Amino acid sequence: MLVPSVFGESLLDDFFDYPQKSFSFRTSNANGLMKTDIKESEKAFEVSIALPGVKKDDIEIELKDEYLTISATTSENKEEKDKKSNYIRRERYYGSCSRSFYVGDAVTENDIKASYEDGILTLDIPKVEKKPEPEVKKLIPIMG
Repeated sequence: MLVPSVFGESLLDDFFDYPQKSFSFRTSNANGLMKTDIKESEKAFEVSIALPGVKKDDIEIELKDEYLTISATTSENKEEKDKKSNYIRRERYYGSCSRSFYVGDAVTENDIKASYEDGILTLDIPKVEKKPEPEVKKLIPIMG
């Protein structure tokens, strides 16, 4: 679909929202969360995703139907009380965001390496070519 997305990063987000042989992505993040850098080398893609303030345990990475989906949830609770335990200010924030990348059917979860340090999730995704499946003879038995 070539219509600009209301919630996307740019016009190109919707343009690249279909499977390609290289590397494409779709996004459902809001307010510029999950800013992503993608580096390509001869053998792999390195994906760096900014997740400031998100704990490692609140990040989920799933490979399903040729898409790698990274989801993050966060919550924050700030309370300020006076001496009588009456609320002066109480703020809560709960949110989640996700981002999906098309990686093809040749990449498995064992191929992908992930690390998280200083609010940056780094994924190393190798370029894997699909190996041709060996031809299997389908013999038909002769009755009688």
